[in-house]
Amino acid sequence: MNTQTTQSESLTAPPAAPGKKKNRLIMLCLPIIVAVLLLLVPTPAGLEPYAWHFFAIFVGVIVGLIFEPLPGAVIGLTGVVVIALFSQWVLFSPAELADPKFKTAAQSFKWAVSGFGNSTVWLIFGAFMFAAGYDKTQFGRRLALILVKYLGRRSLTLGYAITFADLLLAPFTPSNTARSGGTIYPIIANLPPLYGSKPNDPSARKIGSYLMWVAITAACITSSMFLSALAPNLLALALVKSVVGFDISWGMWFLAFLPLGVLLILTMPLLAYWLYPPEVKVNDEVPRWATAELAKLGKLKRNEILLLGFVVAALMMWIFATAWIEPAMAALLVIVLMLWTGVLNWNDITSNKAAWNTFAWFATLVALADGLARVGFIAWLGKEGAMLLQGYDPQISAVVLLVAFYLLHYLFASTTAHTTALLPAMLTIAASIPGINMPVFCLMMCVSLGVMGIITPYGTGPSPIYYGSGYLPTKDYWRLGTIFGALFLVLLMVVAYPWMVMMF
Repeated sequence: MNTQTTQSESLTAPPAAPGKKKNRLIMLCLPIIVAVLLLLVPTPAGLEPYAWHFFAIFVGVIVGLIFEPLPGAVIGLTGVVVIALFSQWVLFSPAELADPKFKTAAQSFKWAVSGFGNSTVWLIFGAFMFAAGYDKTQFGRRLALILVKYLGRRSLTLGYAITFADLLLAPFTPSNTARSGGTIYPIIANLPPLYGSKPNDPSARKIGSYLMWVAITAACITSSMFLSALAPNLLALALVKSVVGFDISWGMWFLAFLPLGVLLILTMPLLAYWLYPPEVKVNDEVPRWATAELAKLGKLKRNEILLLGFVVAALMMWIFATAWIEPAMAALLVIVLMLWTGVLNWNDITSNKAAWNTFAWFATLVALADGLARVGFIAWLGKEGAMLLQGYDPQISAVVLLVAFYLLHYLFASTTAHTTALLPAMLTIAASIPGINMPVFCLMMCVSLGVMGIITPYGTGPSPIYYGSGYLPTKDYWRLGTIFGALFLVLLMVVAYPWMVMMF
């Protein structure tokens, strides 16, 4: 995993070692090398040269997103700028260029910035502002502490408290790193010492290991349960609409995963309790500590009450009012209300680096993914993929594609990169196979994005935080990730799939 330092840190940090400089240079050159090598490969039969050139640059961007020699937003923006500058050979067909009325420069720029006008990108940004409200008002911390206060006496019920805290925050926090790593983890990190459980020590198994595993697993489950609980979910929504033309609403997503989500939320802490049991079963200190922390917060404040009302209103609009108000516009309306009532101020908006970084990153990825369809690469890929699966039962083909999509996450340290690289291809192949229920297939692919994050210590945003806590040894993490990852995949097939077929 790559980490980024702030400007002040970089000014005070010692010079990088020669070996590190060399590795960074290799990582910087790797996306360029991959793109150039693909550009030199002869264009596959049935594909236009300009479409192959676009794909070569797109793959270079994906390689950059995987290894992150620079922030993801910089990688994405670089890809968009390069394609726009060389659009005559990369983006536009000979027929378009031959049209005297076609203004290449204007159309190149229009394509380059098209992602910034995408409603899903603005919905992501809006949800980040909700998360800022949770953080500034400390309402998210209050919710977590209340649950710990009433459920924290027993290790098992404490596991449920952590799970329910994540569940309460998830619908309005599109970054599971901010939600779990930024809100849940700082709270539960205070709990193991109350039991005499220390990191990087045999005492870690007293309770710290159990709590950390429950927390990261809960983050993965809730990331699949709500459309707005994971930023790549919203990117997937835009890709599905672009590639297949299928609209997935907040309510449709929630309903599709509901039976499996409820099952996992109710059983996961118990399953972890059996498979990775804490040594300490009961402790009276934790509820007392949570009570003391709540006392410091005091009574529910005005801004917390306003925030609660705003997020509930947003949720109602996302579920019931999509025919009258675009979800992204509902989010912007709530942001305006938060600004006018003082829940947030304008500086909170402008200084939220994570929100603006994600906004720029996803806008460029949406443009790039849309470009793949524009140049005809997606249609060609679907035709070729359908030929490979020709003769197989459509249901078997759908299962093969889903399992491949799920397991290939082992290769990615970013759910965003995984989604951008593989989802359009999988959707296109499936759409070209007669007999596949595309609405169900789209939903299955999309809701898998959260739960697949459990399989590796780098599988989703907060994974490295819990992995680096000192409570989850490497062998335990990989073993449990395999068990829970396999369980989630099987349950997607035997619980979620039949339910979606029945509903959609």
